[in-house]
Amino acid sequence: NLARLGNSGTWFGDLDFTYDIKGDHCNLAYIGMDVCVDLTPKLVHKHGQPMLKDYGQSWVYVYLRQLTLDKVKSYVKSGTGWDVSDEGTVFDPNRNLVAIEAKMHNKGGQPKPSVWVANDKNASAQDMSFSRIGTVQDVSTHPSQQRIHRGVGIFAVSMEVEGNHNVMPVPGRGYEANLSFTLVSLRTWGSTDCVAPIVHAPSKWY
Repeated sequence: NLARLGNSGTWFGDLDFTYDIKGDHCNLAYIGMDVCVDLTPKLVHKHGQPMLKDYGQSWVYVYLRQLTLDKVKSYVKSGTGWDVSDEGTVFDPNRNLVAIEAKMHNKGGQPKPSVWVANDKNASAQDMSFSRIGTVQDVSTHPSQQRIHRGVGIFAVSMEVEGNHNVMPVPGRGYEANLSFTLVSLRTWGSTDCVAPIVHAPSKWY
């Protein structure tokens, strides 16, 4: 169900996802996706101020395959009836990847996202184990970890719909939903040099 955001015409709701776990159907407030999380340093503009405000603290770039994002959109369409817009995503045809801005909790009241690294990168899927090395915010400050990390990201997902502040919008009447991803946890089995990071701020922000 959607709820109105304050007195605005924006309606929002948090999404649950149904998983089949050994024959049991479970509703969870998270979804796991194969992603690359960008913890590389970002450029500053000529006045020395960060171009990407609070990067690595309240948000990060996440790169994923278009096929993966399309699958998430299909889940949302199937479960809610809403078509999902491409707003907030950037497709790079050279890399065949989509970049999204994933939010992160960085203040009191909500736990910061954790980074877990594989103990043995060559282990089989059944034997793979991970150790926690800190929060994304802490890890991103260490030069040795300022890389693009590939692994599985766990995300909370919410959606917003712009409509009339007096009437809750419904699917199929010309409205589209925008998805918002919040990184909850990252399980990584290493970094990659095969993905070129975004290093500057698109002009739409400044």
